[in-house]
Amino acid sequence: MKRDFIDLWDLTPEELWEIVKKTKNVKKGIENLGKPLEGKSIALIFTKPSTRTRVSFEVGIYQLGGNSMFFQEKDLQVSRGEDVKDTARTLSRYVDGVIVRNHSHKWLENFSEFASVPVINALTDMSHPCQILSDIYTLYETFGEEIKNLKIVYVGDGNNVCNTLIVGAGMFGLKLFVATPEGYEPNLLYYKRGLDFAKETGGEIEVMNNPIEAVKDADVIYTDVWISMGEGEKDLEVFKPFQVNESLLSYAKEDVKVMHCLPAKKGQEITEEVFEKNADFIFTQAENRLYVQKTLLAYIFIEPQA
Repeated sequence: MKRDFIDLWDLTPEELWEIVKKTKNVKKGIENLGKPLEGKSIALIFTKPSTRTRVSFEVGIYQLGGNSMFFQEKDLQVSRGEDVKDTARTLSRYVDGVIVRNHSHKWLENFSEFASVPVINALTDMSHPCQILSDIYTLYETFGEEIKNLKIVYVGDGNNVCNTLIVGAGMFGLKLFVATPEGYEPNLLYYKRGLDFAKETGGEIEVMNNPIEAVKDADVIYTDVWISMGEGEKDLEVFKPFQVNESLLSYAKEDVKVMHCLPAKKGQEITEEVFEKNADFIFTQAENRLYVQKTLLAYIFIEPQA
């Protein structure tokens, strides 16, 4: 039976922890993943621009022995009206897996339903599971088993990254506080799924509209752009109190770690001063996409469920 990774919950908390812990050994060179993709071709279908996601996946596929084939949606007949399920069934006859980065989560779910090869979500309007799995690995790499005792705070727009971070916190048993402007809260389905997992893992999730209250004594502050790709105009005035700046950081712990999934719109969700002070950690966060995605690919292709 093929394995997809459309949302974090396509794997169990135990499987996600296994990937995170194995990644640490992979990055250190203690464990060699080998060439599980040797002789395999993986298609990447992207409708959105990409730097980190595309490059990390293409390099990772190459290092695992596979061949990557990159397509913008406009290169395929689906852009001319071909039914998504027909595109999925066609590509399944040619390639061994498909990685999709697009606007519509429903489109991706439809695609994965009719694809007979593994499908991985490289970002949709609702979910960004590879990003958050990598972010949680970055915290595990930094704090080890203490990760469950951290106060992690997400500040900004309740977007796809926020949605998935909530689910990730629930599945990994983390303490997450989310602060968004009123009317920009995370998706209710992802919030409920995160809470359900937290009941099982001992995690804690709270959503509020007060950024100062949220970041008090924070160990980690995470932010993302206020306007995601493909979104229309927003009233940025309501977001200004949620900017990650020195004033907001003064309420957190002195050694607080700042995370950003990039690209950053400096001067909006984060000041250039704060960004540059935390640049090494932010770019380590970006680098880890490669190691986590390699481990994920190996897991999906080496250990299929019966």
